[in-house]
Amino acid sequence: MLSTKVIEHCRVKGWWHEDVPAEYEKALNKLDIDLNSDFAQFYLHAEDGPTFYNRHQELYQICWVIENTVYLQDMHISQLTLGLPEAYIPLDSFEGEGGFFYNRQTGEVVLVELGESIERFLDGESKPQWADFNAFLEWYFGLAEVTTL
Repeated sequence: MLSTKVIEHCRVKGWWHEDVPAEYEKALNKLDIDLNSDFAQFYLHAEDGPTFYNRHQELYQICWVIENTVYLQDMHISQLTLGLPEAYIPLDSFEGEGGFFYNRQTGEVVLVELGESIERFLDGESKPQWADFNAFLEWYFGLAEVTTL
């Protein structure tokens, strides 16, 4: 479930919408995302165009990107190229040789970078930085009292 902090932040910014586009639900279904998850709640209700921008990084509006780009193909290429398990889906374009990935099975979010960072993660030597998507959003939007990174 999304925290009140995240929802209120989105409302204040004018990003929160009560109406859920049917095509956005279909987009999340294509990714096998639980529509009751905090991930789905965010992406079904929050939108600021194709991306959100904070911390000098863009974050996809996943539903918009699925509907308007070749995201699903790019996702598979990213997984194969980086060696990430299929459970991990990209939340951004991996510019600057690093990016955020969401684990569809556990809800965790990880930031990996090419080189030692991703090698350590794939070898099990490092864990995702955020235990759930809500914690990641609170960090990303600067709402968390304690930052993870």
